[in-house]
Amino acid sequence: MIIELKKFGTTLISRQTGKEAALASQSFFLGISESELIEVNFEGVLTFSPSWGDEFLTPLLNKYGDRLILKNTSNPSVKATLEILQTTTGKQFKVIN
Repeated sequence: MIIELKKFGTTLISRQTGKEAALASQSFFLGISESELIEVNFEGVLTFSPSWGDEFLTPLLNKYGDRLILKNTSNPSVKATLEILQTTTGKQFKVIN
């Protein structure tokens, strides 16, 4: 499964919109197999804040663990936010660029 974050906008900054995006994406996961990978693609995202990321990515990381893959994370805003989230959660994201 591929989730294109730019569908939620290119400036992903508030906790509230991150929570709304997480709720809106729940239907994507209906019927997903236990071995299917979840790929989150950051292509086209200009700004990505820890608040938005915490609401959207942290629950996915907690639920899917190593099955969660992050792509196109070279944007400095995305990199910095992922580092913050990894520090606060104590868990590592699987990143491929």
